[in-house]
Amino acid sequence: MSNQTTIEQNTTQSLKVIDSLDTDILFSVQSQLAPLYDKYPFLSEDYFGIPLANLIAATLLFLIVLGLRKVFTKIILVFLQNLAKRTNTYYDDRVISALKGPIRFVFIIIAVHLFFLLIFNEPQVIKNILDSLVVYTIFWAILSIIEALRGLVYEATSKFNKDLSHEMGNFIIAMVKIVVGGIGLSGILMVWGINVTAVVASLGLGGLAFALAAKDTASNLFGSFALLADKSIRIGEWIKVGGVEGVVEDVGMRTTKIRSFQKSLITVPNSIVANSPIENFSRRGIRRIKMHIGLTYETNSEQILQIIKEIKTMLQEHEGISQGDSLMVNFDTFGDSSLNIFIYTFTKTANWAQYLDIREDIHLKIMGIVEKNGSSFAFPTQSIYVESLPSKNMV
Repeated sequence: MSNQTTIEQNTTQSLKVIDSLDTDILFSVQSQLAPLYDKYPFLSEDYFGIPLANLIAATLLFLIVLGLRKVFTKIILVFLQNLAKRTNTYYDDRVISALKGPIRFVFIIIAVHLFFLLIFNEPQVIKNILDSLVVYTIFWAILSIIEALRGLVYEATSKFNKDLSHEMGNFIIAMVKIVVGGIGLSGILMVWGINVTAVVASLGLGGLAFALAAKDTASNLFGSFALLADKSIRIGEWIKVGGVEGVVEDVGMRTTKIRSFQKSLITVPNSIVANSPIENFSRRGIRRIKMHIGLTYETNSEQILQIIKEIKTMLQEHEGISQGDSLMVNFDTFGDSSLNIFIYTFTKTANWAQYLDIREDIHLKIMGIVEKNGSSFAFPTQSIYVESLPSKNMV
């Protein structure tokens, strides 16, 4: 309650300051225009209830401020950049860069505000809209600063958990943005005379409906807590969950974004990720090679034994094969058209490109071993035996 009162007081005080500045500006302009009314009487003529001199002055001032807003913004940014050069960190440079948009937008608000102010025709609705835009711009700047300091948050979270620094940092930043956004929304509501305290209190009447509506959001939020606590996935890891396979790009408060191998971005609610079996390929460290090779039935038993022996020796000496894991080469089955040898082993790497290179090298060496031992690879064939042919007379 005290925080809400503070927000209300600060917003009211800021708007009072703006109103006092408006009065000073209006008085100054009127004092400058007064001699023109005497010298050029036609300037005092009203158009739509607005003196022509005021209409001209308002239009010119609007166009000048709007046209020079880039120049004004550049001057402010250069001034801030000169201050930033005195520091050794680069985060202040990022903050200044992030403020470029809000600063330029401020001059648009000023141009519109001065236009309505000088024509004495700023309705309360327009005034409220402009005041709301002022509050919006202030909190836009705050949120931009928070985003610019994302790297600083990552550095802080890495001191607690290096592996999850990005995930924890993203979660903290999202929570701070929600709080700041809520305060900004409260400020805008205050501009329109809406009692935020009463609005919050009225939520109690619809608490059940709100709870039901927010059930999925809360479930996803707790899902993000579970993912962070379990450390089951990290950004950049290759996973498969709920039928979705790809590389994790972001773990947010509500969803996890996965980039598929077709390069499409798949968004999965955190509640589904947290409650589904997760296959994390990036953490297996090694990758399996499992295959059958088929030799022709012309291959004799001595040849098969020699081929098996040489393949096993080749795998045991191969620098890409993990020697601490299962390695099997065995005569497996009599196929319909081949004698099948079963090969089962693991590579030292789980990297997809390196795995393919190792697998290719093994295939080529197996081909050389089979050819060297006078055998060949079988392929599906059918033999047709004809017991007798029709005589020529029958043909």
